[in-house]
Amino acid sequence: MSPEHNQPTARREPGTDPYHWLEQRDSPDVISYLQAENSHTDHWMAPHEALREQLFQEIRGRIRETDLGLPSPKGDWLYYQRTEAGAEYPRYYRCRRQTATSLDIDIQTEQLLLDLNQLANDEDFLELGDFSVSPDQNWLAYSLDTQGNEVYRLFVRSLVDGEEYELPLADASGSLCWANDNQTLFAISLDDSSRPAHLWRLRRDQEPTKVFDESDALFYLSVYRSSSDRYICLSSNSKNTSERHYLPADEPTAELRCLAPRRSGHEYDADHGEQGFIIRSNRAGENFALFLCQPGSFGEQDWQVLRSADPGRTLEDVDVQRSALILQYRNAGLTQLEVLPDGADAYQVQMPDAVYSLHVQSGEEYHSPQVRLRYESLNRPAEVRALTLATGEQHVLKQTPVEGHFAPEEYRVQRLWAIAGDGARVPISLIERHDTSGPGPLYLYGYGAYGASMDPWFSHARLSLLERGWRFAIAHVRGGAEMGEHWYQQGKLEHKDNTFSDFIHCAEHLIQQGKTDPSQLVITGGSAGGLLIGNVINQRPELFHAAVADVPFVDVWNTMNNPELPLTIGEYEEWGDPNEPEVAERIKGYAPYENVRAQAYPALFVTAGYHDVRVQYWEAAKWVARLRATRTNFEPLLLRTQMSAGHGGASGRYQAMRDIAEEYTFLLTV
Repeated sequence: MSPEHNQPTARREPGTDPYHWLEQRDSPDVISYLQAENSHTDHWMAPHEALREQLFQEIRGRIRETDLGLPSPKGDWLYYQRTEAGAEYPRYYRCRRQTATSLDIDIQTEQLLLDLNQLANDEDFLELGDFSVSPDQNWLAYSLDTQGNEVYRLFVRSLVDGEEYELPLADASGSLCWANDNQTLFAISLDDSSRPAHLWRLRRDQEPTKVFDESDALFYLSVYRSSSDRYICLSSNSKNTSERHYLPADEPTAELRCLAPRRSGHEYDADHGEQGFIIRSNRAGENFALFLCQPGSFGEQDWQVLRSADPGRTLEDVDVQRSALILQYRNAGLTQLEVLPDGADAYQVQMPDAVYSLHVQSGEEYHSPQVRLRYESLNRPAEVRALTLATGEQHVLKQTPVEGHFAPEEYRVQRLWAIAGDGARVPISLIERHDTSGPGPLYLYGYGAYGASMDPWFSHARLSLLERGWRFAIAHVRGGAEMGEHWYQQGKLEHKDNTFSDFIHCAEHLIQQGKTDPSQLVITGGSAGGLLIGNVINQRPELFHAAVADVPFVDVWNTMNNPELPLTIGEYEEWGDPNEPEVAERIKGYAPYENVRAQAYPALFVTAGYHDVRVQYWEAAKWVARLRATRTNFEPLLLRTQMSAGHGGASGRYQAMRDIAEEYTFLLTV
């Protein structure tokens, strides 16, 4: 690590940020300011309360409030969750498995494992982190965040007699991983910057033992059991470099061994199966290849190539089963699954729609002859399918219900392509009712960072807009990985402007195609997607009628210049290190907060989480303050700060529905 990473210094120039005072967390003046903004939003919403309540009831009415989750087998037990009408949170259960293949619930042997509703009685916020049952299925380890700041308390509960105790680990990240002795747990704690940085070994009868320290501020730790259940694996990742350590799950006090020492730019991940360690690595090409190595090997020289990097598509993930490997590729904006069964030819999984979201979902045991696929589209509710690995046969295990009238065939789903300024073809996913024609209101969503792909997803709430004649579209801009690894690389660091220009070209393409016009086009994004929204309304405010920015990363210049903030240094590989003059100029050039100017802006609804450690609440508050003082028009400008929440917003499902209803009320009204 370079010296400037070890001892970074803030580069903010004194006196240049007139709203810096809003960063004084817990100051009475700041609390009063945020409460006043919430009161202003309440006052604006008050005349539209009937619409907001109508939308909430519509959204709630489409959801099956009392429902049973799809059971997951584990040995002699089935694990599942129930939701009940009126309850904010699910309840977690298990029952005895009646036969080796049955998923039927045996009420006679049903056992309540965890009731989040009961735990939430005295809390304004509750988030379940990990939920991990010991290998002998006699113990449940779980973690809870009660503030929204992503700091968890760790608990262990006996599933035999109900005895419970708390693990004494401060500042825990929430992850919990059992060793095979059913007594030892591995967990990770945060450093002073809220970075997952320390691996601990925990036993009830001992003080916590630190196993590994990640001293490089660019790297984040996570811990997991291999698919084979034979190894505990430790992942250490920066934005462009990886390292993996492992120890036998049967020997929790053994020393960690490294699969391959980190080297800058080498990204790899690993899982263990019957063949050995299965490794996905970019060492032989940015689209990633597949390798095999045996436990006890040290270094990349021992890796055997299983699949070379494909120049036409990116290998995004690998799932390991005892009888097969399932490779997840990204090709032309879509996920493709390829199965490599033992002793049989590889085949590609076929799906029915042209635009969809698809991934392998947990829920089956390692030795199972099948895996579960989660599949959905803009007009198809999520369904879980069983894929028989040997034959490729599929059948639907469970489909997310939509209560009331809903017919997928009433909607048209399209894949459109916008042409960027440099000639790149940018995909757009769009849904509209078949009877929608001519320009109309259109909700355009974007993200474009961290290589996160925004695959099309179904939304019960979104139907309230579609039924009112709206269209919904996703701009798959560079910075995400929808078109492969190069798509991500072309939207970060010195190429970040591509994210913003791609989004603008997508908006213009939708207008040119007659789907909408600037008087009816609204845009939205959250977190890094909020940075996108903030930038494009600075560049082209006349192109959009309204915008929603959820927990937006809009104060990127000041945040990246303040290494004392949580997680800042780890972001250097995504946005750049502002200690470098050319990087500083680039970030300051696109930062939304820095570039607010005297012009007419679209109507704007902004959210923040007071306990958010990923994007501090003041980014939204400062941005709204500067917009209000600088803009030349008087369109609605609203800030909603969740005082008992973090980055993900409200924790209860009904409160989440009310938040969506409030956003939709804003959009339908303006």
